[in-house]
Amino acid sequence: MQAPELTIVLPAFNESKNIEPLVGKIADAMGKIAHEVIVVDDNSPDDTAGVTRRLAAKHPHVRCIRRVGRRGLSGACIEGMMAANAPIVVIMDADMQHDETRLPTMLDEIKNGADLVIGSRYVDGGDHKAGFNQKTRAKGSEIATTMANYITGHYTSDPMSGFFMLTRQTADKAAETVSKDGFKILFDIVSRYGDTLKIKEVPFQFRERVEGESKLGFLVTIQFLGLLVSRFTGGLIPMRFMLYGLVGFTGLFVHMATLFALHYGANVDFAAAQFAGAFAAMTSNFILNNSVTYAHRKLKGNRFWIGLLTFYAVCSVGALANVSIAQSLFELNQSTLFAGFAGALMNAVFNYAVTKLVTWRDT
Repeated sequence: MQAPELTIVLPAFNESKNIEPLVGKIADAMGKIAHEVIVVDDNSPDDTAGVTRRLAAKHPHVRCIRRVGRRGLSGACIEGMMAANAPIVVIMDADMQHDETRLPTMLDEIKNGADLVIGSRYVDGGDHKAGFNQKTRAKGSEIATTMANYITGHYTSDPMSGFFMLTRQTADKAAETVSKDGFKILFDIVSRYGDTLKIKEVPFQFRERVEGESKLGFLVTIQFLGLLVSRFTGGLIPMRFMLYGLVGFTGLFVHMATLFALHYGANVDFAAAQFAGAFAAMTSNFILNNSVTYAHRKLKGNRFWIGLLTFYAVCSVGALANVSIAQSLFELNQSTLFAGFAGALMNAVFNYAVTKLVTWRDT
């Protein structure tokens, strides 16, 4: 084997049917250009890692990184970039929606002095609609790109692209600072370093997925909104904190709805209704945090129930403070809304610390 000139990183989850044909297409596109392919698999249940390893037994330029207990596209991209042996790295999807025939052209731009080359769907010759099987998803992509452009400015026409190539120096810089959570790592890179990088764009046509299912869903949308706010504030508000905030905000609604339903609807004593509201909010906060905030270490099976019990146990301290504060304000003739909200806010702040340090033990 020659030393690779380019490393192709393919972050993957449930892409077992796409890996082998994509590796073949990349080889055809690269011709005599020495390259390696790193599949970063997030412990896919469809045996993506096994497929990749069997392929690597025949083709030594293919490698697999299997991540256990870690999830998320940005984190997978970073791990793949850091494992690359080549001086130039490209990120592309494993679902064959990105056009591998554009790789040599992108590589030429890097050789001509670019730090970052973006496969753009929005420049002349590009197409962003063909790969979406629904008009609403294509429109959603356009809206997300417009929102991202407010932050990244004029550095690229497609800050939401998942198809880009960068030098080793740029990759190392990005790995130290960009969020490990989230779905759109290019947006994070450009919003941080766009003014210091020489950026070029290469048009490509976004293709329709043949095998597997799209990963674009509710969780990805929420993560993107969190990242958008984080970058809008210059990183002052971390994306994880934004997810906590969104979960806590829904918990306030659950809490207040329970309080009013019991106190006014069922004539339950205020203190008891307030405690029930706190309990309901804790339950909803745990479920949402487990699915959204801590999707990368989601508790399942027995660990889910153990996690829920520990969450209840530690948050009960916050709940007691919640009830105490709310009851005191209520007895001072404050409105039910104000008293309930003050107590719930106290509980939400406490839950933030508990979620990070105890229940999921995220460091």
